[in-house]
Amino acid sequence: MKLVVQKYGGSSVATPERIKNVAMRIKKKVEEGFKVVVVVSAMGKTTDELIKLAKEVSPKPDARELDMLLATGEQVSAALLSMALKDLGVKAKSLNAFQVRIKTTPHHTSARIMDIDDSVIMENLKEHDALVVTGFQGVNERGDLTTLGRGGSDTSAVALAAKLRVPCEIYSDVDGIYTCDPRLIPGAKKLKYITYDEALELTALGAKVLHSRSVEIAKKYRIPVYCASSFVEEEGTMVVERLPEWLEEPVVTGATISHGQIKVSISFLPKEAEYITAIFEEVGKRSLNVDMISLVPSNGKVFLSFTILEDHKDDLDEALRNALKNVEGWKSSYEEGFAKLSIVGVGMRTSPGVAARFFSALKRVGVTPELVTTSEIKISCLVPEKDAEKALKAVVDEFDLAE
Repeated sequence: MKLVVQKYGGSSVATPERIKNVAMRIKKKVEEGFKVVVVVSAMGKTTDELIKLAKEVSPKPDARELDMLLATGEQVSAALLSMALKDLGVKAKSLNAFQVRIKTTPHHTSARIMDIDDSVIMENLKEHDALVVTGFQGVNERGDLTTLGRGGSDTSAVALAAKLRVPCEIYSDVDGIYTCDPRLIPGAKKLKYITYDEALELTALGAKVLHSRSVEIAKKYRIPVYCASSFVEEEGTMVVERLPEWLEEPVVTGATISHGQIKVSISFLPKEAEYITAIFEEVGKRSLNVDMISLVPSNGKVFLSFTILEDHKDDLDEALRNALKNVEGWKSSYEEGFAKLSIVGVGMRTSPGVAARFFSALKRVGVTPELVTTSEIKISCLVPEKDAEKALKAVVDEFDLAE
């Protein structure tokens, strides 16, 4: 059996006309001899509209009931697409997460997939050429519907592909993965290939590439993922374990900006490691994303700096108070108006002088970084929000990321 998993995002199924277009694409794949497992998102902005509706009824909606509500969006898409496929003569059937037995952790609105019963899929493929499965959702051990968080349909699709050991194709309104945001850099180059590691770094840094958990699953199970547009026939981007041997490895593959960063400074901390540990334990309990950590000892005290996103400030305040409730004299301050500029590339592992070129490019346009963090394949720095696009263009020019 030739089998493939395809995923279509909300923009691809936003209207009846677009649903019919997707159905035609799936029919073509079936005519090529494939059985197709299709994962769909909710139509257009349906999820946002359902969240808004919930908050009109309840200022702080119950998480379980919110998942019950949000899960309806994908079920609408799946049923409509299945209808369109049947009208085209394709043997199709829609299935929700309960029917496919997509088992998740208990957490509502941010569950993780634990297992999928592939026997349900394989049994249904005996009689059907296309199965349309609801993305973004699963069922916990209590039998309650759960959702996987924003971008969760990508995760649903790659998890199904991993379970079935088949390739995954993800279609949206973007025709591939670019070196940087084409809306900011019109000449940004489309990548033919990108590695799992590079895609993971870019998603973690705010690029709208793929949902990070979907890339983690693809990497773990070595599932090739193809990203393309459902609106045009242009070639997309393959996400792979390593670049083909014939392809020259670029020093830098991509650059991105993450807006809305706050620089946090905590002064006069005791030098004992237990207090730093306590801070990050409290931060972890609240699932706050902390980055660019800097520790500077001075006169028997420690000065700690790091970055958080703007909407996490209140939660961080609470975390600091809990962690340092027995400490006297410490102070915290917040500086807003920053963005995080990053470059990513597996070629950095073997190319000396990348950092020098990066900071020289910033210097040429008069941008001074505040904090810096690096990995084997990444350099990130904090820059003033007002200088972010200027800084991005400088590094794009330096590393030839645009036409």
